[in-house]
Amino acid sequence: MMNSVDINIDDYSNVHFIGLGGISMSALAEILIDKGVKVSGSDSKDSAILQKLKSKGANVYIGHKAENIKDDLDLIVYTDAISADNPEFLEAKNKSIMIIDRGNFLGQLMRRYKNSIAISGTHGKTTTTGMLSTILHDTDLDPTILLGGQLDCINGNVRIGGNDLILTEACEYKRNILKFHATIGVILNVEADHLDYYKDLGEIVETFKGFVDKIPKDGIVIVNGDDPSALETVENAVCQVLTFGIDCDSTYKASDVTFNQAGVSFFNLTVNSNKTYPVVLNVTGMHNVYNAIAAIASAHASGLEMEDVIARIADYNGTHRRLESKGSFKDVRVIDDYAHHPTEILAALKAVKNLDVNDIWCIFQPHTYTRTKSLLKEFSESFSNADKVIVCDIYAAREKDTGEIHSKQLVNLLKENNVDAMYFESFEEIKDYIKENIKSGDLVLTMGAGDVYTIGEMLVEQ
Repeated sequence: MMNSVDINIDDYSNVHFIGLGGISMSALAEILIDKGVKVSGSDSKDSAILQKLKSKGANVYIGHKAENIKDDLDLIVYTDAISADNPEFLEAKNKSIMIIDRGNFLGQLMRRYKNSIAISGTHGKTTTTGMLSTILHDTDLDPTILLGGQLDCINGNVRIGGNDLILTEACEYKRNILKFHATIGVILNVEADHLDYYKDLGEIVETFKGFVDKIPKDGIVIVNGDDPSALETVENAVCQVLTFGIDCDSTYKASDVTFNQAGVSFFNLTVNSNKTYPVVLNVTGMHNVYNAIAAIASAHASGLEMEDVIARIADYNGTHRRLESKGSFKDVRVIDDYAHHPTEILAALKAVKNLDVNDIWCIFQPHTYTRTKSLLKEFSESFSNADKVIVCDIYAAREKDTGEIHSKQLVNLLKENNVDAMYFESFEEIKDYIKENIKSGDLVLTMGAGDVYTIGEMLVEQ
């Protein structure tokens, strides 16, 4: 891990991104392009994101090669997804060009703004940031927004605003949140994840404590009051602490939560045990109620009137790949979700249970070998709300297959838990099986952080 570093971003005029196609890296690059910085970058394959950056003037390379590192570059930004033997990384070191990781670069960018909101937590970061973006984007606050997904109201994953406020997600992987500089920090939840890097939950809690410690005394931390591990992170906070939740007494407390058959959420929100406001949320699931309370609290803490905040959050219709409707075929609805952790899976399946459908078919693609292995038992207990489960091969992401874990092991455990589960090797086989066996009125939910969503797209196209 690269420790936190201090640089002045304005000192650099020719910046190269290794892993430019990543959702966060591309947003950072777009901000620099808007400021007149010359930007180049590389990624392993082409994408719509890269084409967008190319149209804005970025010099884009497909494939990581030493010759992509030109002599006139003065700063290299790299993603955590690359390995230490990446040829561009090695060439940059060889040429003694300044190198900084994505987390540190984002942290230094945050310093350029008067105020900064960082949305952290094991789950729900992109959705909560999307909700808050929907509330803030056309207000006088004029925020710059970096989002880990695509949101229609900002036409993508980045919004370039003024210099007073930046809103960003804050991922705990490799302790990146310790590199950020937030005036308002949000902790949605704290659970065991990224166990390829962290030893255990205790180490993750300590990392979040470090995140809280960096918030200035006149800043604010907004924390899930129903999550014991999250509350543990703010025990020694020197800044103001605001809580949100449903079960426990909180600064922002939701009650009387209901859902209709279309999935719309209704609840009452009481602030400071005083005034109560009715809230309508156009996305379903109890997990999204928590996300919404956190977004509302953040907007309110930023100075917006509560009535305006609640009116604006009703316009949020979802971030792409978060319970996103993909269409239908043969009177079968197709929804896609990014869930790749047992808690997220439970939440997503509970949410679609609120919908007026028959059987729920869940097509799950495990994400990374280490996560699948370390949380195998928890995964096997997460699918009870699905009527049929199809498991794909594990999506490797940044890892290599050591042969220690396979999707078939998860299928076997699911069967032991009386879940109707099966494994298929290819997406084409899954598509064909679904088409032959699904019934009118059923629902297909593709789930995972990899490319499993393409199965739903194939079904809808046909």
